[in-house]
Amino acid sequence: MIRPPVDADRDAIWAILKPVIRAGETLTEPRDMTREAALAHWLLPDRTVRVLEEDGEVLGVFYVRANQSGGGAHVANAGYVTASDATGRGVARRMCAASLELARELGFSAMQFNFVVSSNVRAVGLWRRQGFEVVGTLPGAFAHPGLGFVDALVMWRGL
Repeated sequence: MIRPPVDADRDAIWAILKPVIRAGETLTEPRDMTREAALAHWLLPDRTVRVLEEDGEVLGVFYVRANQSGGGAHVANAGYVTASDATGRGVARRMCAASLELARELGFSAMQFNFVVSSNVRAVGLWRRQGFEVVGTLPGAFAHPGLGFVDALVMWRGL
């Protein structure tokens, strides 16, 4: 089930975010980001946040927000993190589909991912299967802790 988070979900959301932030391989958040800072960032008031829950367990968290203000406010942006023990179970696919529907409901006409780490091949493949196309490449824009500088992709699709 996709639903808005409640205060009781904060520990589960941090448990999902923490290993991904600490690994530093896919998100741009500082690897030493605190729990409080991470939750404040992911639950900002300008974001519509949802969790994916199965059998009472939160398996993923995502947000949808305007990519820009003013003349760019009709394009959505989103971010997703799946619990490490839930990978390979379709969680990211379901969250992406739900975020596209949510973006439509919120009145957006397109969605853009500003910074998809190119070495995150599972995510890049999933976003492509969901209809996103690479519209730009930022050469060496991401400092991957194991691979060095890798490209970041800008991905877009209409709604």
